[in-house]
Amino acid sequence: QVQLVESGGGLVQPGGSLGLSCAASGSTFSRYVTAWYRQAPGKQRELVAAITSGGTTNYADSVKGRFTISRDNAKNTMYLQMTSLKPEDTAVYYCKAQINPWNTAYWGQGTQVTVSS
Repeated sequence: QVQLVESGGGLVQPGGSLGLSCAASGSTFSRYVTAWYRQAPGKQRELVAAITSGGTTNYADSVKGRFTISRDNAKNTMYLQMTSLKPEDTAVYYCKAQINPWNTAYWGQGTQVTVSS
């Protein structure tokens, strides 16, 4: 079992940048594929980006070229660097950890990102 805690959310102006962190504890972090999801009001939760323990990444088309996912297995932490932020990026951002699709998925509590002038 793994516990996840997100941090770094906040209010940023359009075109600005923001970095999120997801700190993991309770299990061997390197065993997990980790990902960032987001959920805007009235919308379904959607995948933003994912990264394997070895560093292979996958991004939603809407964030390609603007967001960068990374992880530090030694620090049990995953990151999301967001640049060129748009109002439509406003959402609660969640981190997720899962060994494989057949195992339990663990979620953090979420952190709010608001892009507004």
